[in-house]
Amino acid sequence: MSETNPFQKSPVLIIQFAKWPQAGRVKTRLVPALGEQGAMEAHICLSLQVLDNLSKSGYPLQLWWDRPLDQPPIEAQSLLAKLSLVGAEQCFQSGENLGERMSRALAEGLTQYPRVIIVGSDCPSVNAGYIDEALLALEQNDVVLGPSDDGGYVLIGTRKVVPDMLANIQWGTDRALAETVERLTENKLTVALLETRWDVDEPDDWQRFLRESPGF
Repeated sequence: MSETNPFQKSPVLIIQFAKWPQAGRVKTRLVPALGEQGAMEAHICLSLQVLDNLSKSGYPLQLWWDRPLDQPPIEAQSLLAKLSLVGAEQCFQSGENLGERMSRALAEGLTQYPRVIIVGSDCPSVNAGYIDEALLALEQNDVVLGPSDDGGYVLIGTRKVVPDMLANIQWGTDRALAETVERLTENKLTVALLETRWDVDEPDDWQRFLRESPGF
């Protein structure tokens, strides 16, 4: 770790959550349309796009894999190369569910930076400008959420973490955002909502990504 005080270096740490690219373990809702191999390739494309978007923010960036592996899968080579290119650190998630994993990552990030933002690897609609909007919202609020059009959210940022602030959320449902806001409010945290964006879960979402990202 650098001896430079991170609080002087950057107002925020950006974290990208990602799963290792392994066929049958990623983007399973795309499998009926793309097959296991195609869904994995879609996952890699999305992860690379999000990593590129976040790196353009200019803020310190970490990618948190879903679990440690003795040997990264060969399919992860393009992602590992991109991580090296943009200077992003690699870390590993821990926890029984997404709420625990995000809470722990946020809390660890806050030991070094005054604010932390997490973005998922299936959220290519999050760009550098959206990150700046989230950072601005955190000047007046404890937590910021970027709603997705399916009832979840593409981004969560915070300047404060309290125990169980993301507990008992129905992840992967259209209730995730509403329940998160309710949970945060119960814990007396102020919450800001950004404009709604989209993520990639279903085949129609993937087709939208292809239309709006002609480079892939």
